[in-house]
Amino acid sequence: MNILVPVKRVVDANVRVRVAANGSIDTTGLKMSLNPFDECAVEKALQLRETGSAAKVTAITCGTPASQDVLRTALAMGADDAVLIDTSAATATLDSLAVARLLHAHMTSRDYGLVLCGKQAIDGDIGGVAAMLAALLDWPQALNASELTADGNGWAVTCGDDTGTATWRLEGAAVVSADLRLADPRRVTLPSIVKAKQKPLASVDAATLAVELAPQAHIVKLSDPPVRQAGIKVADTSALIAELAGRHVFDQTGLSA
Repeated sequence: MNILVPVKRVVDANVRVRVAANGSIDTTGLKMSLNPFDECAVEKALQLRETGSAAKVTAITCGTPASQDVLRTALAMGADDAVLIDTSAATATLDSLAVARLLHAHMTSRDYGLVLCGKQAIDGDIGGVAAMLAALLDWPQALNASELTADGNGWAVTCGDDTGTATWRLEGAAVVSADLRLADPRRVTLPSIVKAKQKPLASVDAATLAVELAPQAHIVKLSDPPVRQAGIKVADTSALIAELAGRHVFDQTGLSA
């Protein structure tokens, strides 16, 4: 059984981005990295291979040739091979549906038993690719997975949300999106980086997949978050409650100060 791990190239999580005067984010000169959620997905896929639950791990991304760096990172972690779907000029406007369609087109002639990706990318925070791809494939899905194990001919997946956690059993091939708790990514060493350069990395022109890439979602506005106001110190609990009451914190809770 082979695992496909879609990954994305994003601005490094430690870099603080700014919205330019024209309402866009200029990534020129910024450090780019493998999306942290996807990194956890790669790690879990490798663990499944190492325990004998999978035979092969393939990393894939949609973007320009510059995105090969995150594929090399996945290869350095231990992925067997990688695929770049080169979307050239359309890359800047790719939305979740377009990416899901490209992945689906790639998978039609290949045999995968599991798609394991990050639950969201830290740039857009949309988290729509996994669910959309599952719908296109007509496969069962589990989102925000914190645990994943092989279970017979399927998968046991523990997923979390605002109400708690639930464990699901998915029959057969499935799509799973990874939370950060799913796996702790291994360190990439210099020898593994050197070996990664020898591993196969295929490039596919998106035009050959005959997929509609026109975006269905559009960014209306980008803006920096409001500046955080300075805090205050209070003398005791009574002063704290009085300050909160003065700011009407309890108005919508039904509590009385």
